[in-house]
Amino acid sequence: MAEILPNIKPTRMELLKLKKRVKLADKGYELLREKRDALISELMAVIREYKDARNKVEENLKIAFYNLLMAEVLMGSSDLEQISGITTRDMALEFATKNIMGVSIPIMKMADVVRKINERGYGLLSTTAKLDDAARSFEESLLSIVKLAEVEESVRRIALEVEKTKRRVNALEYIVIPRLRATMKHIEMRMEEIERENFLRLKKIKAALEARR
Repeated sequence: MAEILPNIKPTRMELLKLKKRVKLADKGYELLREKRDALISELMAVIREYKDARNKVEENLKIAFYNLLMAEVLMGSSDLEQISGITTRDMALEFATKNIMGVSIPIMKMADVVRKINERGYGLLSTTAKLDDAARSFEESLLSIVKLAEVEESVRRIALEVEKTKRRVNALEYIVIPRLRATMKHIEMRMEEIERENFLRLKKIKAALEARR
């Protein structure tokens, strides 16, 4: 049997208060359970999105590193390293958020980073087409990496909220509500005992009065 609440007086007023608390707890339990189920459904969808995003990143990087390796074979490491030093640039990453059932989900936006061949800063006559392929592959990979980071953080935040909501649901289901109901039962039983004691007391008083007569 569940524990009862401490310092509770066996009165009708306390019983009425407990009935209201149980009603609120039951309602809160149902709402939290619905939220938990909805969050789990959302989490499953985001996990599928995460798997797709991760596969895309792995595939893009596989192609990018292959093209880079071929460019290194054709041009040599030193030339490739020298060119990498003149093709650097700043890129802006915008951050925003959206709300899903009380969870703040990140949104990361980056402008199209794929440049034209003549915008990368190196000469076309002294380089190989594989360098162009490698540069384009890495630029395309960057967009998919940003998307993966966004989805991965979404998975983490939703999973944390699912865990928190599950704990609240379990606390209400296995601790709070049973304790409230056990306390109500205890008060009802105690009130019945008090009524029986009062009845017996009145009966004894009545018998004593009749004996005097």
